[in-house]
Amino acid sequence: MCPTPDVSPDRLVARKAGRRIAVVLPALDEERTIGPLVAGLVRFTEGPHPLVDELVVLDSGSTDRTAERAAAAGARVLDRADAVPGAPVLPGKGEAMWRAVVALGTSDLVCFLDADLVDPHPDVVPRLLAPLLLRPGTALVKGYHRRPLDGSAGHEGGRVTELMARPLLAALRPELRHVRQPLGGEYAATRELLDLLPFATGYGVDIGLLLDTAALRGTGAIAQADLGVRRHRNRPVHELARTSREVLATALDRCGVPDSGAGIIGFRPGSGTGGPGADPDGERPGDDPGWRSDVHPLLQVDRPAPGPVRSGGPAGPIPPGARASGVTALVAGS
Repeated sequence: MCPTPDVSPDRLVARKAGRRIAVVLPALDEERTIGPLVAGLVRFTEGPHPLVDELVVLDSGSTDRTAERAAAAGARVLDRADAVPGAPVLPGKGEAMWRAVVALGTSDLVCFLDADLVDPHPDVVPRLLAPLLLRPGTALVKGYHRRPLDGSAGHEGGRVTELMARPLLAALRPELRHVRQPLGGEYAATRELLDLLPFATGYGVDIGLLLDTAALRGTGAIAQADLGVRRHRNRPVHELARTSREVLATALDRCGVPDSGAGIIGFRPGSGTGGPGADPDGERPGDDPGWRSDVHPLLQVDRPAPGPVRSGGPAGPIPPGARASGVTALVAGS
């Protein structure tokens, strides 16, 4: 996993060799950031020989003006329900990404960017695409950033990454412990690879694709790209706990470790006696009136690999822990 070469968009265009490239931004209620973000990316779609053939915002059911502002800035907006007609919509970031890959069957390379990015590196797209275009055998490129927390100059962001994901990889998949930001939402891959992999519907999608790529193609197929400084909206810790649960569920599943499938109980100081669902396991977490408790079930599932779905195969969800991804079988048969 070598550093990304410093290349210009023009040099990359010369290496496309007829391949089509799509940039996808899964978005849910991101009206504050989506317009400027798309406007900064449109230049890669312009000219007689553009680097990017399609700039797509996959709207995941936004209730604000995300779709309107994305279209005004120059993106093609694709509603999640229209991307895979007939497949009931499930919640989650991974669901949106899966639908985009199924829909973009003519693209050879797919680049994903989070829709809440603020002032991304101007060459974020070329940096992610460079290894795929220049290094034969590369199938997945993971971006990494310096992530200041709440405007600080230090490196304090990526809390789920540093406190949970990277230690987990060191314990269960040490060959991936050098991946700087396994949960980063900025990455690019060949559609050939993505067509073979299941997609966790929630926040487990990023680590799931990383683990499955390593299992199917080996770590030599994974590159990393320096994307400078990442600024986005930092979420409160109680929200990160739910994210962590989904990431953990997917990682354990891909590593063959049994998971209870239980959700988490969140505790916060405040009035109330817990409310509905406060006693899911007989432990009565709502007994202390000085604390508020909320039960968050684990709703994340896997979607099957996009390639067979695009060819008419079943699109229904795979239950958690089913180990039905097919990655192990693919590796054994390769």
